[in-house]
This record gives sequence, structure tokens and C-alpha cells, in this order.
Amino acid sequence: MTKSLNPKLFDKDVEMVPTRDGYGEGLVELGAGSQEIVVLTGDLKESTRVEEFAKKFPERFIECGVAEQNMMGIAAGLAAAGKIPFVSSYAVFSPGRNWDQLRVSVAYSGLNVKIAGAHTGVSVGPDGATHQALEDIAITRVLPNMTVVVPCDYWETKKATLAAAETNGPVYFRFTREKTPVITIPETPFKIGRAEVLWEANAQGETLCAAIVACGPLVYQALVAARELEKEEIGVTVVNNHSIKPMDVATIMRVARDCRAVVTVEEHQVMGGMGSAVAEILVKNYPVPMEMIGMQDTFGESGQPEELLEKYGMSVVKIKEAVKKVISRKRVI
Repeated sequence: MTKSLNPKLFDKDVEMVPTRDGYGEGLVELGAGSQEIVVLTGDLKESTRVEEFAKKFPERFIECGVAEQNMMGIAAGLAAAGKIPFVSSYAVFSPGRNWDQLRVSVAYSGLNVKIAGAHTGVSVGPDGATHQALEDIAITRVLPNMTVVVPCDYWETKKATLAAAETNGPVYFRFTREKTPVITIPETPFKIGRAEVLWEANAQGETLCAAIVACGPLVYQALVAARELEKEEIGVTVVNNHSIKPMDVATIMRVARDCRAVVTVEEHQVMGGMGSAVAEILVKNYPVPMEMIGMQDTFGESGQPEELLEKYGMSVVKIKEAVKKVISRKRVI
């Protein structure tokens, strides 16, 4: 466990905060520092936490209504005029519904638009399959010029929001609805394009060792699994792989060589998601046994977040099972 983690992370009273709160607070800080920051939403001001920005800077807030395709077009025009627009909606609507405008009007032109996709993953809960974005990483990372970030908690979402404004070109970042454990602290390093190793295996390269590469709030489940596996004398390195594109190839390669087995963990379809991006790196450079935790080619359903994570195989128990399975497949390379 690194010093950059919340010291109360494994306590029963660990602080729980919605990641979207970090987005809203980051926008207010950006708005106070620059007149170029403009925020747009599609009738989801409270849900996406842009309400405070709208109150403080009403002249730089645009309510677009339920017209996400038009909203992306407006954002493209603002960016072309030198503004830094943040498009705020549920990810199933943006980039889900307005992907064509994102592709042609924003990515093709390399415009400086920031797209915040809220309410991602099955942990959206009772809203059900229609509102559980499970494909957004896949459809954004495939676009040229696009940066894709999946922060793990409140602090990292705030840092990602601030970093997005300093990144030239289109940036997509996703966050969840529910309160999730605060994994990091204000001093925890964050840089787009660089992964952070949060937990280091005691016995690297040995038979009972694997690396977990995770993103989003499921980094918490990965850390809990690593802590429990350590008691079984199984060494696990946990990587917070928040930058899906560009990905930190050097860190991914380092943990793959150290542990010689990798499990990816994400609250997204395994096809085309973060795990696929990791596999693309390893298959070309250093193939090792892999297991992928995530949605296995299925839609979600209504239910409580913790129940859905359990049903669809993204719980601590399932991560531990995947680690043991990938270790059983390990060969000397």
C-alpha cells in the first residue's frame, strides 16, 4: 500500500463521496480562474453537478435541453471560437446519442471540447439498462485525437477535470452516480497518460503473483482483493490505470514483466474497453496470461449497485477468483 492512498481506505467508516462531486467542484475552480471556461448540459444540471457553476457564472452556462446532438454542435462552435466548453450529460446520451457530432464536428477537427459522461456502469442501479453506459470507453477511445480518462474517486475526478482544461484537444472522462470510497488523497499524483501503482506485490515474478490493472471506482475492489490475497500469500500489484488513451505503456509493461500474469478490472464491456487496450499493448510486446473482469457481452438491469456488481462478476470475490485463475495459467516466459 502506497502513501498516496487514503489511510482509512479499508476502515468501515471510509469516506464515501460521489465522483461527480469532484467534477462539479473542479468546474467551479476552473471557472473562477478563466473566462474561457463554458459549461453546457442537456437538462441534467443537478445530476451532473454543474448547478453550482451555473449559479456562479450564469453568463458562461448554457442549458441545451434534451438535445444532446445540438449540444455537441454548440460546443464545437464555442471551441472553434476559442472557448473551452465542458459538455455534461449522462454517458448514454453523450457520447452515446451524439457520437456522430463528436466524431465529425469535434474529433475530426481536433477541437478543444471536454466531454463528461456521468452515470456510467451498472452501479447506476435502479435506472436500468437504458441508462447504464457500458460502451462509452470503446466508442471514444477509437476516435483519433481523443483523450480518454476514467478517474477512480472524487479527488481524481476533480484532478481530471482540472487537467482536461489544460489538455489541448478533445477529452472524454467518465464517472459514476453513487457514492464510492475515497481511495486517494489530495496529494496523490495524477497526470493524464501516467498510471499509478497503488499496491506492490511482495513476491514479483514468483508463481503466486499477478498484476491487477483497474480503472474507475472498481480500483477499490481491486485493492481490497489484493489485501485479502496477500493473507493467502498471493502477491498482487494493483495499477490505477485511469488514462485509457494515451495509456502508460511503460507501467503496463513493467508490471506484466514483474508478475507475468494480468487481470483487468473495469465497469464496462470487456470488448473494446480498458482491458482490450491493455491486451493490445501486451500482445505486441510481452504476451502473458490475462483475465478480464467487466461486463461479458450483456446489458445490465435494474437493481442495487452492490447487487449488480455481484451478479455481473465485478465483486471482490470474483476478482480474487480471476487472480487465482490467471496464476494457474502462468508459464515461464
